[in-house]
Amino acid sequence: MSSSPPKVAIVGGGPAGCTLARLLIRASIPVTVFEGEASINVRPQGGTLALKSDSGIKALQEAGVYEEFTKHASYDGEFLMVTDKKLKPYLKLKSKPPQDKHSIHGKPVIDRGQLRQLLVESLPPDAIRWGCRLRHIDPNDLSLHFDHGVERGFDLVVGADGAWSKVRPLLTDVKPDYVGLGGFDLLVAKPEERYPELHKLVNRGTVFAFSDGKAIFGQQKGDGSIIVSAYGARDQGWKDTCGYPIDNGAEVKKAIEKDVAGWAEPLVDLVHAAGEEDIIPRSIYTLPVGHRWEHHPGTTLIGDAAHLMTPYAGKGTDAALVDAMNLAHTIIKNSKEEDTLDALDAGVKEFEQDMFVRAAVVQEHSNTNMDLMFFTPGAPFTTIHKWVRNAFGRGWLVKVFLPLWFVRLVLRLCFWF
Repeated sequence: MSSSPPKVAIVGGGPAGCTLARLLIRASIPVTVFEGEASINVRPQGGTLALKSDSGIKALQEAGVYEEFTKHASYDGEFLMVTDKKLKPYLKLKSKPPQDKHSIHGKPVIDRGQLRQLLVESLPPDAIRWGCRLRHIDPNDLSLHFDHGVERGFDLVVGADGAWSKVRPLLTDVKPDYVGLGGFDLLVAKPEERYPELHKLVNRGTVFAFSDGKAIFGQQKGDGSIIVSAYGARDQGWKDTCGYPIDNGAEVKKAIEKDVAGWAEPLVDLVHAAGEEDIIPRSIYTLPVGHRWEHHPGTTLIGDAAHLMTPYAGKGTDAALVDAMNLAHTIIKNSKEEDTLDALDAGVKEFEQDMFVRAAVVQEHSNTNMDLMFFTPGAPFTTIHKWVRNAFGRGWLVKVFLPLWFVRLVLRLCFWF
């Protein structure tokens, strides 16, 4: 029998882990975050992300960080253009910012790094223990074995440690699968000043160009720089067999430009204008749609550790913040029960079942978007109508009753408005 608050360990100090920690600390639940990286500035945090008012934004509001979020979020970054390799537009959505910056309508955009930074800074200085790289968890007593030593005494261990989670093996043998896509992320610095034509092209939003199983994306960050992603269908061992050193920026850019020879000049210019430093090679992995595990008392997963998905629906972080919010609700509610640990275990099991169903929908959307643009002949010409219906549909009723002729009409209107 226990009526004292449970002690919670969170492995991973990303957005999901920090949001969960913030929510628990506000409810006076003892929590420690163990982060493997030495600091928040160890590596680039990627491009931008959009959060929905009824999910990610709601989690930030409950965590008490929404006001800080509005200081960094952009409300004119929802411009989206989908084109082919010749820069022929198939979809063009202009951003329409709300009059009130504090409005939660629409999907405000924020840099991934800024989101993580504001969440980290919302926690007490000693809440995150940096440089704690987890090796494994003992299934018998849930002791955490780090490079620096062993940590014990936690009632619940939450794996928020991403794609290659060290907590996940305690719950399942399933590992991420390579989806057949790889490439590079590059950065164009100060484009408004140095490359005004590229700044105008991306228009503070995002440009997706697809053709022949390849893609070039341009996405503008809050500081004005442009993240350029050049991806395509590749074998799993492509980093070793590509024929050039992937840590040599000049060689990487040369290889990308050769790979997209014949594409529209502005798209190739995005690659050419990027710096040779901080070029990041990436391979895309995912967990199976609907990935689930048998409940293990005292342990659970959230975010990418639980439902790693491809990035082609743009909802991974949003889903992870909902995980954090819902799990916090469960922990806080059951910490007030007389038999706290038994109640907590039952609550976490229920949380997992709900997460499995919710995450599977987002995973399916993301995989479908990927297949339509990378692995379907003739894309985007042959797939744009299905892509729009999948990307912007809300639930099965929309998918069933929204005919493709109507989508085509909407596409025409979207292009002009």
